[in-house]
Amino acid sequence: MTKFSDLNLDPKVLKAVEEAGYETPTPIQAGAIPAALEGRDVLGIAQTGTGKTAGFVLPMITLLAKGRARARMPRSLVLCPTRELAAQVAENFDTYTKHLKLTKALLIGGVSFKEQDMLIDRGVDVLIATPGRLLDHFERGKLLLTGVQIMVVDEADRMLDMGFIPDIERIFSLTPFTRQTLFFSATMAPEIERITNTFLSAPAKIEVARQATASETIEQAVVMFKGSRKDRQPTEKREVLRKLIDAEGDKCTNAIVFCNRKTDVDIVAKSLKKYGYDAAPIHGDLDQSQRTRTLDGFREGTLRFLVASDVAARGLDVPAVSHVFNFDVPSHPEDYVHRIGRTGRAGRAGKAIMICVPQDEKNLAAIENLISKAIPRAENPLKSTASDAKPEAEPEERPKRTRAPRSRGGKTREAKSETPREQKPETVEVVEAAAKTEPKSPKPRREERSQEDRQPQGGRDKVVGMGDHMPSFIALSFEDRRTG
Repeated sequence: MTKFSDLNLDPKVLKAVEEAGYETPTPIQAGAIPAALEGRDVLGIAQTGTGKTAGFVLPMITLLAKGRARARMPRSLVLCPTRELAAQVAENFDTYTKHLKLTKALLIGGVSFKEQDMLIDRGVDVLIATPGRLLDHFERGKLLLTGVQIMVVDEADRMLDMGFIPDIERIFSLTPFTRQTLFFSATMAPEIERITNTFLSAPAKIEVARQATASETIEQAVVMFKGSRKDRQPTEKREVLRKLIDAEGDKCTNAIVFCNRKTDVDIVAKSLKKYGYDAAPIHGDLDQSQRTRTLDGFREGTLRFLVASDVAARGLDVPAVSHVFNFDVPSHPEDYVHRIGRTGRAGRAGKAIMICVPQDEKNLAAIENLISKAIPRAENPLKSTASDAKPEAEPEERPKRTRAPRSRGGKTREAKSETPREQKPETVEVVEAAAKTEPKSPKPRREERSQEDRQPQGGRDKVVGMGDHMPSFIALSFEDRRTG
């Protein structure tokens, strides 16, 4: 079995690894570290939670152990899609460089430019950044990338999904052509091949797991749910989530609840807190200080439920997450693998439960197609509650009305079965007698027309075609012509 001592790492790096409690590298580490130490470009593909971060941090600090950084010219660059992932890489750097004199700078949003400028001015060996903040420093003239020897793109597929392709291409163009490039990703989407063919030179491809596979230690389930009414579906869906949490009981020590939209993250977190659950939201619109406090509380165990968007789905290392609840079915099948990969890490058992409404069944089918297996269906917790209620009484069936056929003139045509020949003579006689005895009521007139209206001036009768209400001035004009 391969050990870290067999990978030709710097002795001071090995000492830090041993102090961290690691002896045996993961498959991605065992494949990527030797190739990186040889100076080759690396394309690493492995499912989340397999130690990709150490797979590039350990060889990078070994190669940088000798040398000195110059002001505003970092020697290496690590690009991360999110602030949290960048902060996690910085923590790994601190862990493994405790016996080396290497410096770092973390460039992320939500932090003062002044503090970051001071670090860059001193000169750093490792620059860890998100693409947007890195380009901000470059455009302000505070940073030069011509001295980059090693460039790492972590969670490359996520970078592309988040629309960082133009930024990544621009950053690559600002670095030397002779740099060493390390690409690490959980999935290998077709569009990534164009990037790798453009910016990587004969890379060593290390793929330790089938693309987009979930860990076998994770128990998966999906609840098929449909609201009683369309306007009540979101409320009832949140009730389903609470009942699923209650059903797990003490086995659910902590959990991440994933939503597709940031607005839903806030709503679900507020709903859980309202019903007594210890929950807090985390997404890209929150302040960095608040995101850091929330994530630290979840890692330390003071926060039980973390309601998150996909910003927390990639790369965040929280070792002991017992459950993952997908409040929404992810629109991209790959995101499902990354979400449930937050549990069942490092060989631990985990459970992932998803709620699927009718409009998300298409996305569910895409997920099952990606992972090449059907997700077991779980019972809807609201179904038993609905079955206990008394069913509403069905309304009595009303007799159907038969509409008589009408002729073109609008008069009702008599059906053949009701012809006058078939009517009984007694009925006809009674109807005729009733018609004779009942006096006819005269039709009420709206108003009595005056004699002046009925007879035009000059004693003439009304003009044919003009009606009963011919204006008097017309009659006068006719009278003048006759007499003249």
